[in-house]
Formats: sequence, structure tokens, C-alpha cells
Amino acid sequence: MNLKFVEAFVWVARLRSITRAAEKLCLTQSAVSNRIAALEDELGAELINRRNSRFRLSDAGVRFMDYAGKLLMIQHEMLSEFDTPERQAFTLRIGAIESVLHTWLIPVVDHLKRSSPRIHFELTIETSLNLVEQIRRGALDIVFSALPAQERGILNEALAPLEMVFIGATTLASPLGLDELLRHDFMTFQSGSHPHASLLDALHAAGAGDKHVHAISSISALALLAENGFGVATVPRQVAQRLMRDHRVRILETSLPLAPLPLHASYWGTPTRPVLDRTIREAVALARGCGTEGTAPSGAPSTLSAPAPSGPDALPAGLSASPGGSSG
Repeated sequence: MNLKFVEAFVWVARLRSITRAAEKLCLTQSAVSNRIAALEDELGAELINRRNSRFRLSDAGVRFMDYAGKLLMIQHEMLSEFDTPERQAFTLRIGAIESVLHTWLIPVVDHLKRSSPRIHFELTIETSLNLVEQIRRGALDIVFSALPAQERGILNEALAPLEMVFIGATTLASPLGLDELLRHDFMTFQSGSHPHASLLDALHAAGAGDKHVHAISSISALALLAENGFGVATVPRQVAQRLMRDHRVRILETSLPLAPLPLHASYWGTPTRPVLDRTIREAVALARGCGTEGTAPSGAPSTLSAPAPSGPDALPAGLSASPGGSSG
């Protein structure tokens, strides 16, 4: 049995779409369809229910997922046992929110470049909601965002949160009492983001729920507006410390508490690509080790144990799929 065909089936089942699986595997849709058809011919059973407008595995497809996971796990163990190298360069597709870019993403990428000279990067800086959707669709390998990606087969790990602070022009006094703070315009990240929602909650708890909050999509724009006295902005403390070097802004100590910005690493397990799989887990270890310092540690283990999906449908090395789902 051709394990490339098995891998194609697993990704179709994971992503619930031949189109998305083709994008993930860098193949055409017809190539993926042909691989699935070849598997079905070999097994003598239909693996995908094609009589339903919504994607659904057949009963045989659900049963075959268990065997597919075992086959790919055996391949992974064999390649690891003989330390078989990937002869060609490989690509790691990383997505992150802007706060991560301004804190520890660059040191993590630099470390990965040194440890894996054959690696190529595709970086995406987006909002948490967009990043979660992209990794769910298989367009990214690993995401660092404020939200975990809730999708069977995706592994999630909570990272150290980022402390949020107010920044303002250097002409402003600090500390600021609540009454004095409320005289200024408020700015933070996009509407719907965690910092935006938590600032609204803090203002409501302080009896200032009617206070307008400007939603700004760029940290650079927040710094420029704060520097020129437009208002006060909330950003992670590590970001504020960097902004103080290039802008006439300062951290403002206030009596209004701000909730920290949570961070999560979400990633797909890739058992058929041992080198890529180890690199993804190394990236998670580096992100975990960054903590509150904003710099990657000097070294990190190249192989890590990742939490396995729980539940009766869990498969080895994060391989899992649901028989029902969205249309392709």
C-alpha cells in the first residue's frame, strides 16, 4: 500500500476537504482525488460518502482512519529509528499575531534557521481569528495566537501570557489616577480582539462603560498616535519597552487593571515528515522558553513529546478525523 496515498486520505479526513488537502500537500485536486480512488480500489470499499453535499467519511473510511494512523506511525518510528534525513529543503509555515512578532518571534525564527539550515519560512502576521481559521484549513503548520484552534487533530499548548500596560506621550505624568486617565481617548487592538474586549470589560467594571475605545490594527499606528497625544493605548509591556526606544512614549502606571494577553501555540502533527515534525515541536519549545524575557533560549531540545488528543477517537501522533464536517 502506497503510504503517500494513505497520507493524502488522512489530510482529506482531517481537513474535511479535498481542496484543502491538496493545498496542504502542494498537489492538484485531481492528484489527491486519484490517490483516494486508488486506495478505494485497493481496499474494495468507498472511503468517502460522495452522495452527501457535506463532506463525510463512509463507515469504511472511519474504520480505515484507525489503520491509517497506525501505518503512518510505523513509518514515523522507522524513519526516526534509522534517522533518515529529508534530502530536500522543507518549508515551515508560521502564523503569529503582531504582539508575538514584536516580542519573541524573530529570535525563535533565527534559532530555527541555525538549527535547520535547509528550512524555508512562510510567515503570516494576522489577527487571532484569521490565524485560527487558516490553520484549521491546513494553510499553516503552526500558529501563535491569543486563541487555541479548536479542531480535532490540532494540538494546542498554552504559552506564557503577555502583561498589558498603558502607553502615552512622554509629556504625560505617571502614575495616572482613574479620573485623570478617563480624560484621555483610549486606543487598543482590533474590535473583537482579546485586548479590545478586556479593556471594555475593565472600563465597565470601573463605571465607565460608555467610554469609546478606538480600534487600531497596527502597533506602529498605536505608537504614533500615542506619541502625538491623540490618546493612551494598551499594548504588551514587552512591546511598550521596545516602542520607548523609537518613539516618544512611556509606560503609564494606572489604577485601571488590564487582563494579560493569553498566548497559545496550535499546530498539526506531521508524522510522515519527521524533520518538519521535530522542527514544529522545537518551535513550540522555544516559544515556551521565551517566557517574559522576549528572547529565545540559547538551546532547546530538538525532539519533544507533544500532548496527544484525548477521547475515544484519538489516533497516534495527533492523527484524527471526524466523519462529518463542512462541504469541500
